[in-house]
Amino acid sequence: MDAAAGSINLRYEDIALGAEFETAVHTVTEADIATFAEVTRDHHPLHVDRAYAKSRGFPAVIGHGLFGLSLMEGLKSELKLYEETSVASLGWDEVRFTAPIVAGDALRVRFRFVEKRSTRNPERGIVIEALDLVNQRDEVVTAARHTSLILTRQADRGVPVATAHDRKEDVGPKTAQLPRRI
Repeated sequence: MDAAAGSINLRYEDIALGAEFETAVHTVTEADIATFAEVTRDHHPLHVDRAYAKSRGFPAVIGHGLFGLSLMEGLKSELKLYEETSVASLGWDEVRFTAPIVAGDALRVRFRFVEKRSTRNPERGIVIEALDLVNQRDEVVTAARHTSLILTRQADRGVPVATAHDRKEDVGPKTAQLPRRI
């Protein structure tokens, strides 16, 4: 049984290109935004001052762009797709903040697997997801692509897993162009 109860723990071989997922909803509060401002030390008045945000045409304070990106990862992690099989996040690409995140928004993540490739290490594979953070009006507020390094079934055979960056050429960007949005 998995140490992380309820985990799916997808291996590289389990990834089906085009498979789509949707997360639970998180309703953003002013406290969420204020906490992110505290942790990141970014206290721009759009994020912490309701009157200022309203004077700039927003109905309430708005979340930082990176708040949305962080929330995408957090909501996605609740699906427990890679709870024990994730080796490393290799990065985020094509990040776009397409609409404001306003306190009171009910956000969820829609994503699909768009690419996968093997590495020189048979214990690991690379997967790429295209993700959209959408609000209650189904508007995309943040869009991005995320690259992850995950275990293969070979790693389950008792072979020690090497470090995430033992072969730099395995984890760098590739030139293949994929659709930007799902």
